[in-house]
Amino acid sequence: MMQYFHRQIQLWGEQTQEQLQTKKIVIIGAGGLGSSLAFALGATGIGEIHIVDFDEVSLHNIHRQIAFKLGDEGKNKAQINAQIIQQRSSYTKAFAYNCDFNEWSKKNICVDLIIDATDNLPTRGDINTYAKKVNTPWIYGSVEAFHGQVCFIDESSFNDAFKIIKKTPAGIAAPIVMHIASLQANLALRYLTGLSVKKDLLYYLFFNEEGELITQKFGLPK
Repeated sequence: MMQYFHRQIQLWGEQTQEQLQTKKIVIIGAGGLGSSLAFALGATGIGEIHIVDFDEVSLHNIHRQIAFKLGDEGKNKAQINAQIIQQRSSYTKAFAYNCDFNEWSKKNICVDLIIDATDNLPTRGDINTYAKKVNTPWIYGSVEAFHGQVCFIDESSFNDAFKIIKKTPAGIAAPIVMHIASLQANLALRYLTGLSVKKDLLYYLFFNEEGELITQKFGLPK
């Protein structure tokens, strides 16, 4: 194990790497954000990664959802991501759930962190309600066009900070999806390894009309 994780061990030491083996997370959604998260976190040494998604791969998903290739159409997204994790690392157990979040939440699976990779506000509201019920932090992420949002939610409430509505998404390309997922993954790893994390702070990233990347920060109400 120590040879496999050599560069990470240089970053945070053997003891922290061993502690990662005891951690469990769940990724809700296995599409754009979810497949990027699974790829980023699947070979870090986290003990268990649970992936939840009832959706099947469609042709129009493949250009922006890095886990999938031509020929995967019709296959369950969570199952493909779990298989990729197992192929890349023998130190993480990956579990796929072909169901929606509400059905998964009834399974009473205890995790250290919940990561949102969904594409709608109502489900994020359900995640927030569940996270409060089981006293577990969660990482919110959303992306659209050339902008995205990320927040480590602990004491604040997503339901209070956002109006829960249905919204038709705009167009999107792969790089911004991977960028937001990368930020979520970094927050997750910092938290799981005991490094400092700024909680309940919303990061809003976007490209302005001149093509400059802008980052804004907003504290969420507690």
